[in-house]
Amino acid sequence: MAGRMNDTSSAPEGDRIAKVLSRAGIASRREAERMIESGRVWVNGVVISSPALNVTPADKITVDGKPVGTPEPARVWLYHKPTGLVTTDSDEKGRETIYDGLPEDMPRVMSIGRLDLNSEGLLLLTNDGGVKRLLELPSTGWLRRYRVRVNGRPSEETLEPLLKGIIADGEPFQPMEVVLDRQKGANAWLTVGLREGKNREIRRAMDEIGLSVNRLIRVSYGPFQLGDIKPGAVEEVRRKVLRDQLGPDAEALLGEPPAAPTEVKRGFKRRVPHKGEFGGPGQPGLPKPREEMDDDRGKRGKSGKPAKSYRPTKAVRDAARKAAAGPAPRTFSSGTGKTFSSGKTFTSGAAKPAASTKPRAPSGPRGPKRK
Repeated sequence: MAGRMNDTSSAPEGDRIAKVLSRAGIASRREAERMIESGRVWVNGVVISSPALNVTPADKITVDGKPVGTPEPARVWLYHKPTGLVTTDSDEKGRETIYDGLPEDMPRVMSIGRLDLNSEGLLLLTNDGGVKRLLELPSTGWLRRYRVRVNGRPSEETLEPLLKGIIADGEPFQPMEVVLDRQKGANAWLTVGLREGKNREIRRAMDEIGLSVNRLIRVSYGPFQLGDIKPGAVEEVRRKVLRDQLGPDAEALLGEPPAAPTEVKRGFKRRVPHKGEFGGPGQPGLPKPREEMDDDRGKRGKSGKPAKSYRPTKAVRDAARKAAAGPAPRTFSSGTGKTFSSGKTFTSGAAKPAASTKPRAPSGPRGPKRK
């Protein structure tokens, strides 16, 4: 069965197993090939030992006993790598890697290019092996720019070999873009640009011309800039920007965009006027029950004691009593010194009956007084 799985003549249509693993974010193609050779990859329940195998979406692939799902849409992140971290999945010496400090909600990612232990700055991360491979190729033509601090006093003549291309340790390097920014004491700051990413290329090239690098910061990778990203922070590149930068290969690499979250649009809710009787549940017009009012009164005051009931003062009570009794009778006096009231009775001397209220008929001339 294993021989049939490794037979390329009868291999089904599809993509190479290493490419599929790379697209799924498991590892780069080279790392996937090493994983296959070590017997960590299974296809349809059979371990494979050679990467010369094509697979289709119908095949079931497992790595270290874990199933490999369908590739997710390609994504790219900008990461500000601090010094002291190794750009690898695991370090033989037990040193901390860049993946140890990444946010927990990030998917499994791979680095695009590398930065050595003592280098810092911009490092691109991706979950797609195809994007990693494309952006690492020198044929992509993306310029990688660095800020480099060297110990020494370089001149234009000193830097001239770097502009033409130099051979260090028997390995040729392509021409670099080198600009002397300023000299500060015993150190000088340079801006270096290159289009290939060989191992420790800048440090080895500077050693070749007698300069020692004591700080190296990558500030850009193609169109992507480090900007104000703080050390250890991660920012994702927007899909539109990534599509514009990848060019004609964008659609094939990025795949279908992730499904957008469902948006719930809430229209304007008109308040319906109340057309029934007032006093219903939740309707105005009905006073609170006495029990609730008593409860509210009990909560007044800082000490939480019930509020005292209101009792009118004596002056208020007297005024209310007088108002209930009606207006007092008016009095007047005559010329004889007697006092009369406006009521139906008078009290001057003996009590007398009240005068008739009927009008008196006019009388004629008075006669003689009776004796």
